[in-house]
Amino acid sequence: MARYNIYWTDMHSNIHSNQMKDLKQWYDQAKKLFDFWPIAYYPYYMRKDDTGLGVEDIYPKDVVENDWKTLKDFVESNSSDDFPVFMGYEWQGSGLDGDHNVFYLNNNEQLYSPLRYEELIQKLPRGEAIAIPHHLAYQIGKRGKNWATHNDEYSPFVEIYSSHGSSESDMTHLHMNRHIHMGPRTGGCTVEDGLNKGNIFGIIASGDNHSVPGVYGHGLMACMATECTKEALWDAFLNRRVYGVTGDRIKLDFEINNSPMGSIVKNSEELQAQVNAVGSHAIDRIELLRNNVLAYVHTNSGSWEEKELPQKVRFKFRVEFGWGPDRRIYEDIYKKIWDCSLKVKGEIISVEKCWTNYGQEILNTSKDQCDFKLTSYKSSATGKWMGPSPVENESLIFEIEAPVESAVELIVDKKMYSLPIKDILSTTQLFHLRDEVKELTDKRWGFKDYYRDDPFWHNAYKFKVYQGIPYEGYKTGFKYKIPYRKDCKDNYRVRVYQKNGQMAWSSPIFIR
Repeated sequence: MARYNIYWTDMHSNIHSNQMKDLKQWYDQAKKLFDFWPIAYYPYYMRKDDTGLGVEDIYPKDVVENDWKTLKDFVESNSSDDFPVFMGYEWQGSGLDGDHNVFYLNNNEQLYSPLRYEELIQKLPRGEAIAIPHHLAYQIGKRGKNWATHNDEYSPFVEIYSSHGSSESDMTHLHMNRHIHMGPRTGGCTVEDGLNKGNIFGIIASGDNHSVPGVYGHGLMACMATECTKEALWDAFLNRRVYGVTGDRIKLDFEINNSPMGSIVKNSEELQAQVNAVGSHAIDRIELLRNNVLAYVHTNSGSWEEKELPQKVRFKFRVEFGWGPDRRIYEDIYKKIWDCSLKVKGEIISVEKCWTNYGQEILNTSKDQCDFKLTSYKSSATGKWMGPSPVENESLIFEIEAPVESAVELIVDKKMYSLPIKDILSTTQLFHLRDEVKELTDKRWGFKDYYRDDPFWHNAYKFKVYQGIPYEGYKTGFKYKIPYRKDCKDNYRVRVYQKNGQMAWSSPIFIR
């Protein structure tokens, strides 16, 4: 991996016409979270048919052209060497070929809206535009992926996971139930179906977010490039040096004979796969698949848990903030601002942002202290269609190296909590703001006490300190000698499973 750096983004941020006024807010959020940002303008809206039925349709031409110019002007003003921005839009056509996001290397391109995918790619500049399919596993002809019309050159990778769920196959645990009106998922159109048909493409995950970019848990894209410039990133796109994660930023390196993921490797009797992963939580296992069938499993669980901790320990742990009053009881209370600081008697190596909404800031980070302000929300939304989840907690993952006998100091709203590192590494801890909720129930209801704690616990803001994982628990890897198969057209790819349910999918390496 020394040849490439990993750069992160959400490659599926759908900003609508009525949100164009908020483009700067979207950009600022993306810049807080990512290394670069491809914007996918969403030119569709719900209109009333003459019969009164609501149908989704593309906006009138003048609206789309005006929005496209607004986007072009914004990208030209805000894309920089520090934070490259790509122009793009969602294309749906007639629904017969599946939905694709079109992105351009340059900013002087047009937005095309033909009905079919084959017509679309005829209009796109070769080598300077890509069309990335998403939510592939919906029914063919009903906006699921149509592999019969696919073109590897114009669609060099696909979106395996998003807020819709997983399109890997219909036999995975990550179902596609959130947007149930489009589902359920089925076969013939999945990522595995596309590979089985001999297509050559990479794999990413990204949000399909319509309210805020980079929602944690909706999927992220990792790009392996020599530097974070538009040209270097684009080279990675075309050569499939990309992969996807559900949410946690798992660092993944997968090579065959020093050729990175996405490569086409010449068949040989001397092929060896090498996989290395650094998780954000304990890595349970890494699977190596050949032609979508399990070829080898590297199990990390059981290899580190009983080892004695060193005097100076390196570990990761997550702190999550949110929950709070039930809005059926306290209708007006929908958010809380958390003023926090974390201090260690050692070193803070990294801080990973797991954010779901606006209003999050890391105010200051030094060797031994991180000051941050988070805003957690509760809404009346269901999480269906294009809306947010009803509970939007915010969290950070800290990587720390410190004496094992020392403690982490966590200050929350001016109150200090001392967290011994040995306790962090032994179990999860949950804290609630009891004084605050007691005051609230007394003020609103004159309610002071009860024989059980439900009226207070159920409406309390809480923060959760997840069990920490020592370094050996989240870093692992293996080598695998690939059996020689004459005249093969095989593909190998990797899946990483963390114990907390988070995943990563590599792009395949193709043997020809």
